[in-house]
Amino acid sequence: MNLGIHLDTTVNQTIIEEIKEPDIIHAIEAKDLNVFYGDFLAVREVDLVIQAQKITALIGPSGCGKSTVLRSFNRMNDLIPTARTTGEVLFHGKNIYKEGVDPVEVRKRIGMVFQKPNPFPKSIYENIAWGVHINGFKGSKSDMDNLIEQTLRSAALWDEVKDKLHDSGLSLSGGQQQRLCIARTIAIRPDIILMDEPCSALDPISTLKIEELMRDLSEEYTIIIVTHNMQQAARVSEFTAFFSLTENRAGVLMEYGLTIQLFTNPKNKITEDYITGRFG
Repeated sequence: MNLGIHLDTTVNQTIIEEIKEPDIIHAIEAKDLNVFYGDFLAVREVDLVIQAQKITALIGPSGCGKSTVLRSFNRMNDLIPTARTTGEVLFHGKNIYKEGVDPVEVRKRIGMVFQKPNPFPKSIYENIAWGVHINGFKGSKSDMDNLIEQTLRSAALWDEVKDKLHDSGLSLSGGQQQRLCIARTIAIRPDIILMDEPCSALDPISTLKIEELMRDLSEEYTIIIVTHNMQQAARVSEFTAFFSLTENRAGVLMEYGLTIQLFTNPKNKITEDYITGRFG
């Protein structure tokens, strides 16, 4: 379907320039990002600057490339044999796709929480301790105990699991499992947390707990979330990037800006049509 897409690059560029002002710290930047799966161009020419210690939502219809863009930020697409990326993703001024950059090191600094909770088949304690150990932890057992308590408190889970740390992580409810996965991610102190539809498999109460947790964590971490839930994007994010599809099915960044502005006064007709439910 030809949506008659007109990309208002002036608006997007204005937002990008504002975020890159000297007194505003940006966490990561995509420049002319293209992602291919084999010969298929999945994402085309994305320029996007993410502000530090804020929540940025990526929204758009299914298949528009928002999860592909998210995975580009920590090179998770490298794990797909047919995937190929061009352009740059700058993290602390360095292109993470530059030859010689270790993607494993990138993923230590830019963690990821997936759509479906995926705790390890280990105890709650070991779910966190394992990742910390393989990342070079040298402290004592007491130090580890303290780290795990602090991490579970940061993930708003400590009070619910403090008396069953040696029970399997798989014994927790879905919402608790997702918070355990978030705890596992922040235990190694990343700079950025990527979340790919982290609430889509959860009930409304668990969803609200995760959203509250995201707001708390954004005081210390940069969070980028993919969501199909317009209300969720409006509730939790300060910035929103809207992606859509061209006639040849490539995902493009249509509009990017402050969430309140994008939802109340979008600059692009396609953005307005998606937000108001006319398509998607």
